[in-house]
Amino acid sequence: MINFSKIWLIIKREYITRVQTKSFLFSTLLTPLLILGIIGFLFFLTLSDNEAPKQVIVIDETGRIFKPLTQLNATRYLPANASQSIEQIRELIMEDELDGYVFFDENFLSVGTPATFVHNGSGGITFFESLRSDVRDVTRQIRLEDNEVSEAVVAIFEERPALENRRLNEEGLDEQSNALISSIGGILIGVFIFIGLFGYGAVLMRSVFEEKSSRIVEIITSSVKPLELMLGKLLGVCLVALTQFSLWIATYAGVTILAAPVAQFFINQRMGDFQNTLTAVESTSKADIDLSFIEQFSIDPLFIFYFFVFFVLGFLMYSSIFAAIGAAVDSEQDSQQFMTPVMLPLLLGYMLNFRIAEAPDSTFAIIASLFPLTSPINMVTRMLVSNVSFWEVTLSILLLIFSLIGMLSLAARIYRTGILMYGKKPTLKELFKWLRQA
Repeated sequence: MINFSKIWLIIKREYITRVQTKSFLFSTLLTPLLILGIIGFLFFLTLSDNEAPKQVIVIDETGRIFKPLTQLNATRYLPANASQSIEQIRELIMEDELDGYVFFDENFLSVGTPATFVHNGSGGITFFESLRSDVRDVTRQIRLEDNEVSEAVVAIFEERPALENRRLNEEGLDEQSNALISSIGGILIGVFIFIGLFGYGAVLMRSVFEEKSSRIVEIITSSVKPLELMLGKLLGVCLVALTQFSLWIATYAGVTILAAPVAQFFINQRMGDFQNTLTAVESTSKADIDLSFIEQFSIDPLFIFYFFVFFVLGFLMYSSIFAAIGAAVDSEQDSQQFMTPVMLPLLLGYMLNFRIAEAPDSTFAIIASLFPLTSPINMVTRMLVSNVSFWEVTLSILLLIFSLIGMLSLAARIYRTGILMYGKKPTLKELFKWLRQA
């Protein structure tokens, strides 16, 4: 008969001792700051333009390409000097005094002979794509002019119609959506679950074989059953993980709630400088900037509920395996031979997560979100990216629960036998023997 009061004592011990550690406090506080810092740094790299501009010489035998190119970017495109030969230009490129040259032969516009870009390898694909885009724009404009296309037709040709993305919620109401934000969010959520399952599972495993190697477990098992000890440690570490995730989610929710009013405040402050020069109608239209896109970053409470459900079930299932491995071995090095079978489904779910974010309703995405070993990661991603039917979510949870019960039963048998066994590295054959004997 299981004594739940003893399990509760173990849960409190595991929870309190881990929550009060400096590593937990630092990781809880610094992880959101680190993520924000990385995002800010990426935005800075995207928006900044601190590098020296690239310069290429344009050798234009058509006589019509160079001028439009300089109108697009006068710094990048330089004229060819009549006294310079191709060999001299190549020497400048080799000496890094020039980034390259573009050659347009006389048949480029009439026949469509491809232009040639010779460079020293600097700039990368971004520079090359930018240059190719400029050439395409200039060539298209010249050919439209040659065919005497009216300005109205040119305007229609250059028009880029907007496509608003709206998604139906469970109440049947359409709301603003962004597929890119949803996909990125789904990938990040899956990554966090993967880190939580593996990271805290490894913490639990290390705790088990540290207690075993120090012989403390012999004293503990004199008062509690091995199964009670395993359940207490599982639930205690699970509560630690839930505490950390809850703090992160609360921080994120607070930021998204405050984002709109804070942004509107700064916009109104900036617009206040123009109130004396703008009319009342103009000032109102300028100040009332649409900030509804910020709502796309908010979190649905129902999604948070499902997130915790899948994380808890997945954590208990995988952590029971980690606990069994910790009880079966005497050192961390001995555990490596058993880690590969455990890591494979976790890594599979992690890798499939990127594909599921792109195609959340494909057959393999549905299978991965229902398969118990990958569903804790992949189903949560699908729910954020797409509208998953209720029966799929329910079936995935039920399969996960049944798998959890079976895995707990197997892990408890290994834990009960291995926790008090010393001095011998167990093999897979011996583990199966323990399962049969238990």
